Amino acid sequence: MNGGKSYQIRTFGCQMNVHDSERLAGQLEAAGYVPAAADDAPDLVVFNTCAVRENADNKLYGTLGHLRPAKDANPGMQIAVGGCLAQKDRGEIVKRAPWVDVVFGTHNLGALPVLLERARHNAEAEVEILESLETFPSTLPARRESAYSGWVSISVGCNNTCTFCIVPSLRGKERDRRPGEILSEVEALVAEGVLEVTLLGQNVNSYGVEFGERDAFSQLLRACGTIDGLERVRFTSPHPAAFTDDVIDAMADTPNVCPQLHMPLQSGSDRVLREMRRSYRSARFLSILDKVRARIPDAAITTDIIVGFPGETEEDFQATLDVVRAARFSSAFTFQYSKRPGTPAAELPDQLPKQVVQERYDRLVELVNEIAWDENKKLVGRKVELLVAEGEGRKDSETRRMSGRARDGRLVHFTPAGSAIDRAVRPGDIVETVITYGAPHHLVADGELLSHRRTRAGDNVEAGRRPRTDGVSLGLPSFGAPAPQPVTTGGCGR
Repeated sequence: MNGGKSYQIRTFGCQMNVHDSERLAGQLEAAGYVPAAADDAPDLVVFNTCAVRENADNKLYGTLGHLRPAKDANPGMQIAVGGCLAQKDRGEIVKRAPWVDVVFGTHNLGALPVLLERARHNAEAEVEILESLETFPSTLPARRESAYSGWVSISVGCNNTCTFCIVPSLRGKERDRRPGEILSEVEALVAEGVLEVTLLGQNVNSYGVEFGERDAFSQLLRACGTIDGLERVRFTSPHPAAFTDDVIDAMADTPNVCPQLHMPLQSGSDRVLREMRRSYRSARFLSILDKVRARIPDAAITTDIIVGFPGETEEDFQATLDVVRAARFSSAFTFQYSKRPGTPAAELPDQLPKQVVQERYDRLVELVNEIAWDENKKLVGRKVELLVAEGEGRKDSETRRMSGRARDGRLVHFTPAGSAIDRAVRPGDIVETVITYGAPHHLVADGELLSHRRTRAGDNVEAGRRPRTDGVSLGLPSFGAPAPQPVTTGGCGR
């Protein structure tokens, strides 16, 4: 035990990293650490890094530099660096920032408490980077950040070879969890009051390849539909090349699977898609969206798009704009191509000038916002069910608005007023309201609430409790076997 030493975790990057940070927090608290108060200097700072963007290195080393005076003033303070950038840079981190105590990679999250003790005992930096996964992160305890919504990994790693992406070399080949383990973890979260889960994977719809079940992901979605108390199921991210009709059918047939799909496009140019090694073409991509909307007419579809891939011509870029116009995305995560050492794209000729990429990026963002705004305006007057959220978006303090997520994932700022309110509206509660205004990135509902349902998740938020789930290692090798045994879970706020 560590006598109540305080910790702080700073997370960079994607949802996968956010969930990894929950696992890191769970281990640290199991080892006796406590979360640092907002205004206190922590005894331990952990950086969970991302290596996807070009400026990730500069951001990390700049932040480490700012921490050096605090470390000099308090030598007992420890600093640990993990995640994808640690996996990539390895010993380089302690060479550039010798005041760092521990460096660990993406494959050994569970080693952090031991490495911290070893660094403290030996009075020197500990660097441990494994080349492959030894312990699936789901076997580790987790301190969940949200009382009402939880991440659940269904796989780690990726078998694709996209030329712009460094993730496969840092996360390794895809490893699939057994269905029983996943469903046990979902049930454990629901038992703690969680209403919504998001299934996570670098490529969720290739789930099952490792144990030989082609339709494993659609079966998993349908199995989630049988869990009492689980009101919303989301997933991210699928790959267009592997997206099959059985998944669309499962989405349409399973009431608690939300009408939302994040489908990464990356480029609308078939020539650029070939250079990216994305094994689909724009016609295939749009056909998937047509099938989804035929079965789920109100589905909100979002995407990822990269601008300025090496060799991208104006004609290629126009093809991307054409697909965006045809797809009518509700929103898009847009990126300027980032040259990442170690990726095939970094060695391609015709790297584009910054000013060309910026100009195209600005045009893309303008079009995406225009379409998103048009689509959001169509929702004015529609009744929506919201899971009340905390910390999402900016609200007008004068209107006392709160925020929530609709079932299709859209962010809605609403006014908590009206006779339907049962005491106070809290994050984690469910409300119904009517949309009164559509903006490019959010919706507004300023009328009185139609209904308000208090939930156990709301009780937990009000009491300051967060779910804590122990590691889930029980599991069945495939679907169709007897139901998994219940998993032991810790109490809220433990």
